Amino acid sequence: MKSSLLLLLSGLLLGPLTALAQHIPAGAPPRPFRLPARTTFTLPNGLKAQLVPYGNLPKVTVSLVLQTGNVHEQATEAGLADIVGGLLSEGSHEVPAAALATQVAHMGGTLNVAVGETETALSATVLAEHSPAFVALLGQLMQQPALPAAALPRVTADLKRRLAQYGAQPGTQARLAYAGALFGSHPYGRGLPAEEQLDAHTIEQVRAFYAREYGAQRASLYIVGRFDTAAVRPAVGAALGGWARGPARHVEVPQPQARGQLLVLDRPGAQQTSVVMGLPVVPPSHPDYNGLRLMNTLLGGGLTSRITRNIRGDKGYTYGSTSSIYPRYGCADWGEGSDVATAHSADALREIFKEIIRLGQEAPPAQELREVQEQEAGQFVLRNSSPAGIITQLRFLDLHGLPDSYLTEQVPALYAITPAQVQELARQYLRPEAMTVVLVGDRATLTRQLQGFEVQGRRLW
Repeated sequence: MKSSLLLLLSGLLLGPLTALAQHIPAGAPPRPFRLPARTTFTLPNGLKAQLVPYGNLPKVTVSLVLQTGNVHEQATEAGLADIVGGLLSEGSHEVPAAALATQVAHMGGTLNVAVGETETALSATVLAEHSPAFVALLGQLMQQPALPAAALPRVTADLKRRLAQYGAQPGTQARLAYAGALFGSHPYGRGLPAEEQLDAHTIEQVRAFYAREYGAQRASLYIVGRFDTAAVRPAVGAALGGWARGPARHVEVPQPQARGQLLVLDRPGAQQTSVVMGLPVVPPSHPDYNGLRLMNTLLGGGLTSRITRNIRGDKGYTYGSTSSIYPRYGCADWGEGSDVATAHSADALREIFKEIIRLGQEAPPAQELREVQEQEAGQFVLRNSSPAGIITQLRFLDLHGLPDSYLTEQVPALYAITPAQVQELARQYLRPEAMTVVLVGDRATLTRQLQGFEVQGRRLW
């Protein structure tokens, strides 16, 4: 009796749910995106500031971003930008390291220093009432950095450990070889610095690099959160207005090469092969850039993308695969990366090329594209849903010289892209014969698998 009653109740409950599942209503059209209203000004010394009221929590994210990074190192200075960044955490002449950490902690935050290819950022999220005081600390740090000689060995040793761990990964080795093939002698193409090169950097070189590459003219200050504009704006001028103007903004724009080559780095006995492949595409300032991002998401940029479904879901050659458009200052490249079973390295490579070629020959179904457009629109919303996210977007606009409309019109522009346009973008930009392919794995096994390997009638090996 009880079981019959349960079956009856299950039917009553599941019946409507099953019917409901078959008639899922369409999602609402995406709302137009508007950048939060912001105050923008430039100090007489060239420093640019953006103040963005945002959110309801009494917290503020402050980020001072300088157009200074590894790209500004001379050939003999590899790693020097990272060492300078590490030493900036050691405080100023007025506020040494321990006092700096304590003061920022009392404000509710932690100072983070991040050094990249083209930019260095000093950031923290603090309680709103402390935002003027944190800006004052940044001013002291920029104008009177301690850069203590006593901390240099420790900072250098820490950098060596991190680079050793990073460089030991096969995927890293593949990416570095790929970048070297694309960018040659440009700093984007340099490998990791040797330990002896890092050990050779002196405190005099550190201070000379800071004097040469840091200054107000290269700096942008972003303040996002709940703050008192009447208190914060004058605090910016008081803290950073006296900073020396310094060097003008400048990044040497590379000329990446589409070489059409296959490189093999030997890892004897490896059970997996790290695959990195790609070629240069257009930078974010080009009208096709966002269409390429959408095309990439469909092709290889997620778990439901074509390449991932093929070599992970259908064939089981890999646990994970992803592709992306990687923007750099003045250029960009499309790249696909995966770690595949050694026994199926060439098979995986064939399937990746097959999906690339197929997308360039056949327009994707409208429903498949629609799902990718919805995914991209959702991710766009998430990228703009926090103070740190807003800063990241504003930094992107500033670095690449883009207007606000790049963001405010992005979602409608994504939905306006047609299947035929996706096919044409793939055909035009993802040319298999022009791709650099790097494999890191057991050379003997790979050599046997790759004998006579061809893509569209062109032999790669």
